[in-house]
Amino acid sequence: MNPLLIALAVIVVLVVLFLANAIRIVREYQRLVVFRLGRLLGTKGPGLVLLIPFIDKAILVDLRERYLEIPHQTAITEDNAPISIDFIVFTKVIDPQASVVAVGNFEGAAQNVAATTLRSVVGDMSLDDVLAKRENMNEILRTKLDEVTERWGVKVTNVEIREIIPPPAVQEAMTRQMSAERTRRAVVTEAEGSKSASITVAEGSKQAAVLNAEGAKQSAILNAEGDRQSAILRAEGFALALAKIYETASTVDQKTMNLQYLEALKSIGGSASSKIVVPMELSGLVGAFTAVTAAADADGKAKDVP
Repeated sequence: MNPLLIALAVIVVLVVLFLANAIRIVREYQRLVVFRLGRLLGTKGPGLVLLIPFIDKAILVDLRERYLEIPHQTAITEDNAPISIDFIVFTKVIDPQASVVAVGNFEGAAQNVAATTLRSVVGDMSLDDVLAKRENMNEILRTKLDEVTERWGVKVTNVEIREIIPPPAVQEAMTRQMSAERTRRAVVTEAEGSKSASITVAEGSKQAAVLNAEGAKQSAILNAEGDRQSAILRAEGFALALAKIYETASTVDQKTMNLQYLEALKSIGGSASSKIVVPMELSGLVGAFTAVTAAADADGKAKDVP
């Protein structure tokens, strides 16, 4: 082979390696911590960064929020109950230089600090508080972990407890308590249903009684109104009859009245009553009867004369 071509190929390879180590493109969520001959030079990025090959060494740091899973840790509560807890720690690098220089293995250090911090927090709380005050535990853990990781240039943004496993005896007691609570709720719900049904029935009976009373009231009013109208009509008919009798009687002469009087006495005398009616004006009645008889005889004689 031609030695010139071999030398040219070697030069091209060296140039490519030089450019690959000299030119770095840093994204917006990344930073480069640059060391020159082992000495901290500073933080560079984002964008195009030029380095001196074989002299500058760059460590890429991700600034995005990350999470760290803490496996189940056994802790003893204040009332000596062993429980197992696992949780997640959310972290974010705020100082790239400190995150590289101040700690060698952040994840391992964070797991150990989280485990010891968890035991410290749980040891100051009772079992009931651990089971009931999860949000409070999250905030206490976040605050204590952030105090430690702050010197590493990392901020703990959030802590979330995923699972708390109490002792078997406590789990059994909780199960019984849950069953008793559900039974109590069922009884309360049934009682509330019976109460609502009784109230509904009572309301229906009340409304029915009110409607019946209203109906009876309206019926009584209508009956009374009918009786009143009937009485008025009877009174008006009686008044008209009296007026008609009075009008007719005013045109009748004394003889007709006497005859009517005698007919009335005759009707009274022919009844089955044991009482005897004696007219008070007997002489007047006899005189009237005589006059009527005389008048009748006179009429008969007048008819006999040719």
